[in-house]
Amino acid sequence: MMRTLLIARRELAAYLRTFQGYLIIAMVLAVDGLIFNAFALGGVSKRSSEVLSLFFQFSSGTTMVASVFISMRLLAEERQAGTLLLLYSSPVKDHEIVLGKFLSALAFLALMTLATVFMPLLVMVHGKLSLGHIAAGYLGLLLLGSASLAIGTFGSALARNQVLAAVLSGCMLVALLTCWLLARITQQPLSDVFSALALWNQHFQPFQAGVVHVRDVVYYLLVTYVALFAATRVLEARRWR
Repeated sequence: MMRTLLIARRELAAYLRTFQGYLIIAMVLAVDGLIFNAFALGGVSKRSSEVLSLFFQFSSGTTMVASVFISMRLLAEERQAGTLLLLYSSPVKDHEIVLGKFLSALAFLALMTLATVFMPLLVMVHGKLSLGHIAAGYLGLLLLGSASLAIGTFGSALARNQVLAAVLSGCMLVALLTCWLLARITQQPLSDVFSALALWNQHFQPFQAGVVHVRDVVYYLLVTYVALFAATRVLEARRWR
């Protein structure tokens, strides 16, 4: 566990030392701010709950996109630079490498996500806030981000470079996002399966509305576990190749 935390600390420091990390934060804050002002606060008068729901809806999209760009460097950069062999030769196990890098990306994503908290707080100027709604929404964003980062880590483990890692991760995320479309055109029980697999449509909307269901929490944690397990298996296969 100590070696995992050391890897996570090193990787998080790398994010905070590079221009790429601050660029991702700046782009996410800018896009979230523009969309929040244009769609959540703008237009006809809305109830505070509707404004919060719209904010979390739009933020979920930027969270997933940011996760792809955050995770694309985790393992693909090591392979591209030729430093992955140094990790293999060190006394660090494959699951510690994957988990350490994932935790660093999750910590960075959490910092970026919490930096947007001033936006929903602006609702207090003209309305009332439900702290439970805000807590549920941010929990949903972190769980969605965790699942997206884990998928990105798997894509980064498969790819030879960062661009390919971003493409692979994006394709896997889109596939999970569009499962709800397959649910609409298939018969039961397949429709139920596709609906349950959908990354956003069924599982994030309750968080967006300020409601936390155990099944949705379990879903995102399960996606995170499966993706990280797959990334570990990819590293183990390449170690013995």
